[in-house]
Amino acid sequence: MKKSESTPARIPLRITDTTLRDAHQSLWATRMRTRDVLDIIDTIDATGYYSLEVWGGATFDVCLRFLRENPWERLRQIKARAKKTPLQMLLRGQNILGYRNYSDDVLERFICLAVQNGIDIFRIFDALNDTRNLEKAIRFVKQFGGHAQGTLCYTISPVHTVKAFVAGAKEQVALGIDSLCIKDMAGILSPIAAEKLVSALVKEIQIPIQVHSHLTSGMAIATYVEAVRAGAGAIDCAVSSMAGFSSQPPVETMAAIFEDMPWHANLDLDAIRKTCKYFTELAPRRQLSHHVADNTIDPEILTHHVPGGMISNLRGQLQQQNALDKLDEALAELPRVREELGFPPLVTPTSQIVGTQAVLNVISGDRYSIVPQEVKDYAKGLYGRSPAPMNAKIQAKILGDEKPITCRPADLLEPMLPTATHNAPPNLIQNEEDILSYCLFPGPAVDYFKWRALPAEERPPIPADLEAKADKAPVVIDETKTAATPPPAMLAAEDYTALHGLLDKVQSLGLSEFTVRKDDRTISIKGHGAPTVSSTPVPKTETASPALKSAAKPAAEQPRNEAKPAPAAASGPTINAPIGGTFYITQGPGKPALAKEGDTMKAGDPVCIVEAMKLFNPIKAAFACKIVRILAKPGDTVKKDQPLMEVEKIG
Repeated sequence: MKKSESTPARIPLRITDTTLRDAHQSLWATRMRTRDVLDIIDTIDATGYYSLEVWGGATFDVCLRFLRENPWERLRQIKARAKKTPLQMLLRGQNILGYRNYSDDVLERFICLAVQNGIDIFRIFDALNDTRNLEKAIRFVKQFGGHAQGTLCYTISPVHTVKAFVAGAKEQVALGIDSLCIKDMAGILSPIAAEKLVSALVKEIQIPIQVHSHLTSGMAIATYVEAVRAGAGAIDCAVSSMAGFSSQPPVETMAAIFEDMPWHANLDLDAIRKTCKYFTELAPRRQLSHHVADNTIDPEILTHHVPGGMISNLRGQLQQQNALDKLDEALAELPRVREELGFPPLVTPTSQIVGTQAVLNVISGDRYSIVPQEVKDYAKGLYGRSPAPMNAKIQAKILGDEKPITCRPADLLEPMLPTATHNAPPNLIQNEEDILSYCLFPGPAVDYFKWRALPAEERPPIPADLEAKADKAPVVIDETKTAATPPPAMLAAEDYTALHGLLDKVQSLGLSEFTVRKDDRTISIKGHGAPTVSSTPVPKTETASPALKSAAKPAAEQPRNEAKPAPAAASGPTINAPIGGTFYITQGPGKPALAKEGDTMKAGDPVCIVEAMKLFNPIKAAFACKIVRILAKPGDTVKKDQPLMEVEKIG
């Protein structure tokens, strides 16, 4: 769409390309590799976009956890090739890229290094639109020479009015933002609502306005048109092969629409076609079958306002608890929980907080009888100020005797960097970037550091590759094998799903081989090859627990973790797991045990943790008791209703 000499002057329209961040996060569960980016970045850089969103959101976490890549190195390599177009990232305010608030010193150093490594524009948002959680991030971005784009997380509720959004925008302008983005993460911003909101903002603030939406409901294309006509000067798009459904509107469509209007994007269509073809061919290798949408439009989102990614997460959470049949109940419970918690927008991390509490309410049958620590922290104000006052009775039930805070949450945090690596393996951390990665995601970072430390030829397959192999080729039988030799086969997709957490744990230890007995099969995972399944019958007397074996080091160097016989059945009352998950005695590394054998507990005291659905769920004593015996070991996977502790009632 290059302007000819006869074409009258037109209004420039800025387009941010989200293909390299939000698009594949929405469609591929963020499985794009750095090599995938580098093979097409020259073409994308030459297209003429206003900016390229290439970092932030879930990309940092996934690089470490599933791709075994250094996210900092990815940024550096992109910056080295993208010379024409500013690079942009999504920053979760005081949450940075994680799911809780981090101290100011970590935030400052993260932003400093992000600028040094190539980020030009920071889109800074807070899930609650609490300006207090944005102020330090905005200050640091400006301090280090970046462009600070403020954000309004758009949602619909009785308290999220145009007047309230404008007031929030004014607060951010007062903090020094350079531009403002309306972030419609669920695709529920209607064309008329967009026109009203943008028009009101244009009257009240004098900085550029950008609009970000998803095509989940089908409205985003029309929404963009009305927003631009009302005064928005920039929109977010993705190349068409990476657009649609839960991703952004296609850039080709938007460019064609505005070609017949006073606005123009002045993009290189040949470069767009080349990029589109590239991702069309790449998609079959990166998009897992269960990530492919059944429908291109989800009209139900206009009723429940739940983003597409959040619905798939709810489905997965219920499946983990063998309660997938309760999905409709969970979707009905979710807006009720959201109202009781003060109408938080459904965006990370509040989407996880609200969604998980809704699931727990449904599967427990007793609302708020199980409250994850993160929900308690939210009710206490540690995530920020809720948009509307919380339901007082629910808040009191969640907090008990504790009182909510009224200050900026990060003011309560001690500096983290002086002691950040005290619990980290020092020989694995190479530089300051590693320290920051560890601060944000301790577990995934250490897993990556251990994998990185191995010689290349000894590194086990990355989790994303195992995942893809299981998805693309569930069963491949080698007919050349004799009956005496069990035939190898690719690990079935359902087996991989069941073993996913185990795979991550084993790989993080650098083990070169392990074996799992499942039903009548022995599943063998070797560090240098694909998982294989043999049909060797397993005697009924054998335990079904995974057996781990390592050849990475001589036997004398291996820590012993001898299998112990299962504890005898409890003879007295027990505290049982109300949900399935991973059993822990402490609330985190370096923290004391919540309960030990012989301890006396009061009714309501937390005695252990069951980690499920990405949140830590304290399990409490229902009555005053003495802990007689702990029936599970830290790290064990436990099922719903499984006895965790044998106790003796007191009184």
